[in-house]
Amino acid sequence: MTVLSSEEFTVKPPKSAAPGRLLTQVAGERRTGALIVGGTPGGTVHLDEGLVTYAESAAAPGVGELLTASGRLAARTWQAALDAGTPRASVGRLLLDQGHITQGELELCVLGATYDAAYFALSPASAPVDFVDGVKHWLGDLVRVDPAALNRESRRRVRLLDEIFPYPQLDTEAVIPVTRPPRERITLTAAQWELLVHADGQRTPADLAQLLGRAGYATIQELRRLAAAGLIELPTPRDAASAPTFVRLPRARGTAVDVHRATPPGPAVPAVTATRPGLASGDPPVREPDPATANGSAYRPPRLARRKPGAKLPKELAAEPAPIHPGTDEVLLKRIRTALKALR
Repeated sequence: MTVLSSEEFTVKPPKSAAPGRLLTQVAGERRTGALIVGGTPGGTVHLDEGLVTYAESAAAPGVGELLTASGRLAARTWQAALDAGTPRASVGRLLLDQGHITQGELELCVLGATYDAAYFALSPASAPVDFVDGVKHWLGDLVRVDPAALNRESRRRVRLLDEIFPYPQLDTEAVIPVTRPPRERITLTAAQWELLVHADGQRTPADLAQLLGRAGYATIQELRRLAAAGLIELPTPRDAASAPTFVRLPRARGTAVDVHRATPPGPAVPAVTATRPGLASGDPPVREPDPATANGSAYRPPRLARRKPGAKLPKELAAEPAPIHPGTDEVLLKRIRTALKALR
């Protein structure tokens, strides 16, 4: 079985189009696969029979980063779940069956991460877009979101940011606090204080969101408010040709599985290592150094502890299909934000 990372797809040069419009098209055809949006920051929207199951972007922390950065899950537990569940696209179901997290917590976290990443992937008016059929996300089918609701929420978030401070260059450039406050007295929220303390002039909003375990969109909201108050420097607009290809180098979060191919029995398929630009086609791939092996000893993630001795995973990953999420509103967003804050 071919295993590809959702952030390492090798596809033909895609055509430029409106990501939201293409999402509506493939959803109407009830297709299963991954909608890949290029550009800065870009992202990937995963669909199953026309319904969105997950979205990810380099500018938005994923479910694993939110859960581990907040301390809700240990890093070893998350890594062990990735190793065991990635080949069968059952990482989320494995965490639930082992009792590491509740169904409600995981669904809220997946919904928050999906809406967060969808904003970055679907908000551009035009971007390089392509669709890869037969790809299923490694997290599994935990929630299903109406694509029309996802598009509406992305447009609403764009309007909200413009009402706060219409300066989109702040969303991708390094955050630089001003050297002298513009007023004698300034009132900051706890989230704004954290951002200013950790902004070192090199970290982008995506870096800060990952570091603090916060949603990418919520981080940009606070940065726009800080910019409106004159507390961070406004970046100089860049030409499109000189803009960076990616906001940051994201961590490997798992792999995408071809749902049209049966999973062979036996050990899990190892993830494909990323190749560095500039290598010849015949050169072997280079694996990035792992901090866990820096002292010369290989790190072996422990197996997930089972809830009961001798308990086995069910034969079917999901007995019933995930409920369809009809849309979002202010009340739902407040519940999601409250749940994510509770994880911290």
